[in-house]
Amino acid sequence: MHYAVGLRLNERSGHVVVDAEDALFAALKVKRDQPDAFITYVRRQNRRGDARHPPVAAE
Repeated sequence: MHYAVGLRLNERSGHVVVDAEDALFAALKVKRDQPDAFITYVRRQNRRGDARHPPVAAE
């Protein structure tokens, strides 16, 4: 399952899409890669909405 994880890092907001079993693992994967980031949200990937605003790939 793919999750969109919103984050704030260095006064900039963004989101990444990660493949994880559930939302907690998705947030932990992003936090592992970017420990200074502040996680703002985690949700299942929305194909239509995420296509309009492509994320930074993470894995």
